[in-house]
Amino acid sequence: MKLQAAIDRVTLDDALVLAKKLDPIVDIIELGTSLVKDYGLVTLRKHPLNLKHAQLLLDLKTNDEGAYEFTQGFKTEADILTAMAASSRQTLDQVYDVTMQQGKQILIDLLEVDDQRIEQIADLDHAIFGLHHSKDAGAGFDAVGTVAHFHERFPQIKHVAVAGGIDLDQAKALANQGIADTIIVGGKISGADDPLTAAKTFMEAIHNDIN
Repeated sequence: MKLQAAIDRVTLDDALVLAKKLDPIVDIIELGTSLVKDYGLVTLRKHPLNLKHAQLLLDLKTNDEGAYEFTQGFKTEADILTAMAASSRQTLDQVYDVTMQQGKQILIDLLEVDDQRIEQIADLDHAIFGLHHSKDAGAGFDAVGTVAHFHERFPQIKHVAVAGGIDLDQAKALANQGIADTIIVGGKISGADDPLTAAKTFMEAIHNDIN
């Protein structure tokens, strides 16, 4: 299982400093949608992170203009870009094709889509499908139960990520469950008093507590 640390709603300078500190610890560093919107892809290209260990994900949440947005997104250092499952099939085909041509990865965000829609796009074989509990929806996300239901309903989907207020206990349970490839942790790491210690604790939990 991989740990993705999401950085959001901070200044670009603070985000870059934290990302470089987290680089040797976590598997994936996410620069969240707020950073992409606040500063833009041009600015991110001008401030390379030069990560040595972690992959870089930019949470574009592309919903239209698929080929253009992903082509521009991959001109940064991004290894992974995101698109919304609710966008048109044509958009998803475009972003998927650009990703495959670039030899990179795509995460399709399943926020607020139903099983019928997932069934329609489940053939995008190499995509990561992101189970995402909305921040605006508040607390109460049963991550383990949601992943179990998803896997039962869509066993053909190979790559699953899960996000939405994941805490340490949920991280341990998800690791033991053994279905999701990636857990995405935001405020419990980036908002912690000591983000580096928090990241190490999560890494230890998902790798050492598997039964």
